[in-house]
Amino acid sequence: MSATARISYLRVTPRKARLVADLIRGKKVQAALDLLSFTNRYVANDFKKLLRSALANAEQKGGMDPDNLIVKTVMVDQGPTIKRWQARARGSAYKVEKKTSHVTLILEEK
Repeated sequence: MSATARISYLRVTPRKARLVADLIRGKKVQAALDLLSFTNRYVANDFKKLLRSALANAEQKGGMDPDNLIVKTVMVDQGPTIKRWQARARGSAYKVEKKTSHVTLILEEK
């Protein structure tokens, strides 16, 4: 039995999000929450919310014991890129690309 939670259109680049995803993959839920609390990355708060959501889904829908849950899978996929233009010198423009991510987290009982 497994529990899933997703974040779509997260306003952080997938490369930066994968750094945090690699930290918690394969860990117990409580250890992952502790690790995210002390991780000095902007996206760690979003991962913490996602992990709590998956934990609530596991308790509510599956009736699983939170002490036996591990983070089985954390997938970070690239979402759409928001494209903007910034004015530069002599009437030229500079392209600004704001990347987004889709994150999927799956918990499973040990």
